[in-house]
Amino acid sequence: MTIHSTIKAGYPFEPADCRQCARLATFLDTVKERYPEYHARPVSAFGDVRAQLLIVGLAPGMHGANRTGRPFTGDYAGILLYQTLYKFGLASRNESISLQDDLQLINCRITNAVKCLPPQNKPNPDEIRQCGHYLKIELDEFRDQGGHIVLALGAIAHRSVLQCLGLRQKDYPFSHGAAHKLPCGKANTIKLYDSYHCSRYNTQTKRLTAEMFEQVFAVISADLSIK
Repeated sequence: MTIHSTIKAGYPFEPADCRQCARLATFLDTVKERYPEYHARPVSAFGDVRAQLLIVGLAPGMHGANRTGRPFTGDYAGILLYQTLYKFGLASRNESISLQDDLQLINCRITNAVKCLPPQNKPNPDEIRQCGHYLKIELDEFRDQGGHIVLALGAIAHRSVLQCLGLRQKDYPFSHGAAHKLPCGKANTIKLYDSYHCSRYNTQTKRLTAEMFEQVFAVISADLSIK
């Protein structure tokens, strides 16, 4: 599998200067004042632009993606994610440190349902819907490039994907380990897999263990290999 350019390539848009959500934009301004060295802007997707797997998280973390400018980089949630990606051959190394490291994703791309850090890590419904514009473009481009598997990390990411595709939550309920075939028009489908989010809270409370997370990726890996 060819490893493609991983930053700001292939996709015809960037949310980096978006200030459509006043609460989030104002909050990022205050964060930038407190931490001048932080990225503190909307965080763009990262990974292979011709990926068959798109991973959708919730939003940047204060001292993770909001600091580094790369999804799931610099905070606890990224530790388990990148270790698992590496184990299943979807990353060139088992950790993500910064935009300046040499990490590359293989047949995989990572984004968030909400591109900006929300106060208390809780985006409101209007912000999720507003940012859905960017996620919909990502999903459209993902399908156009041959992508067919989406992994939602958590219920909000799951709902966001469904909203972008015009589908109803009650028809495709979220549960850890679930897999849904989603109709996408013109006889195309996307297979949506669900996992609990790999947050510190979920892993420390054992709601999500490394073994549970790897079981989801084992099924996805098998699905990718038969496409």
